[in-house]
Amino acid sequence: MSPAAYLDRHAPELTAMLQRLVGIPTVNPPGENYDAVTTLLTRELRASGLATRRFTIPRSLHRRHLPADHQAFPRYNVLGKLAAPGARKTVHFNAHYDVVPVSGTWRHGSPFSGAIEGGWLYGRGSSDMKGSMASCLMALRALRATGVAPRMNVEVSFTADEETDSFLGAGWLVEHAPIKPDYAIVMEGGEAGTVCCGHNGVVWLEITVHGRAAHGSMPERGVNALEKMSALVLLLGEYQRKLERRTFVTPEGKVMYPTLNLGGTFSSGEGGKINTVPALARFSIDRRVIAIETVASAERELRAFLAAAVRRIPGLRITIDKVSDNHPCYHAPKHPFFAAMARSVTRVRRQPTTFNVSTGFNDMHFFAHHRKIPTLGYGPGGQNEHAVDERARVKDLIATAKIYADLLASFAG
Repeated sequence: MSPAAYLDRHAPELTAMLQRLVGIPTVNPPGENYDAVTTLLTRELRASGLATRRFTIPRSLHRRHLPADHQAFPRYNVLGKLAAPGARKTVHFNAHYDVVPVSGTWRHGSPFSGAIEGGWLYGRGSSDMKGSMASCLMALRALRATGVAPRMNVEVSFTADEETDSFLGAGWLVEHAPIKPDYAIVMEGGEAGTVCCGHNGVVWLEITVHGRAAHGSMPERGVNALEKMSALVLLLGEYQRKLERRTFVTPEGKVMYPTLNLGGTFSSGEGGKINTVPALARFSIDRRVIAIETVASAERELRAFLAAAVRRIPGLRITIDKVSDNHPCYHAPKHPFFAAMARSVTRVRRQPTTFNVSTGFNDMHFFAHHRKIPTLGYGPGGQNEHAVDERARVKDLIATAKIYADLLASFAG
């Protein structure tokens, strides 16, 4: 029996595995149930024949990287390794197990039900990205059950905290774990007939606009922080139009340019009241960094623009706080590793394969930027990531498992 035939026959095992993973609410923030999910993942990797360790992240790093109210929640990363006979190269598969918080009314009641309806499996994390974990585990199980040895050594990591900043997840892994990958597959970013070869980066800033409170009947005695913030936001519109002239064309022919999203979070200060001139206004800036830019240059340019805006707007006074950043990454898909993945996708999907660059960011950059190895993104994907009724298509989960198995059986690096 071929690995593909095995996966068709054992599809219920794949969906059952994903249901178990979805049923563990690994909500981040704050980082719930990481112990339970990593215990399960460690057991599943060992059952697939990998020598597996679970790493506990030191509490000293919690204090450095986590808000005070999240530090009591332990962080773990799981790493499995499989040595292939005679293999000279190693491929690393990575996925994050944390999920974003839930809200709204879900079709099947619980957001963690794992209910299957109409060929879709519902639940938070089913698409982003526990479905990838199930597909990877089943691919490894199929190869073992059918006696097909991978042609490369295999490393698999399941990591924490991608939905916040990944510092204690993939960031910790690439710096501290005993890994030696020649290639990496972060199991999201590309899906169906599209393989991801890069993604945008991001700079997140929080801007606080300082005014002066006064009675609402005498606004001339105060400095209205909301009005000053509004003037600054209008100037940032000019900056966005300038950024749109900076373009990058992806391998699929898509034109990308840097973007700004203002006010994903915004607030007033304490003591706000309808008859008080607001003394403080705060808003966020999400600056997406395209592949031809760097985080450092994007942040430097944005800070210079904000400084110039202070000089242009009378009475404007601001402070700038850095929230986080993530590096962009891009690897032109000319390396044989990319061609091999495209062939596996085409063989299983029976459709042409294209290469894309994701507008969002994921953990690809840790391998591409820090390890400097060819890195691609591919997984089963789904619908409604971060939204109500998130779901993954069962046939895409199976197809992705077949693609992973096909790549491991056909490419030696």
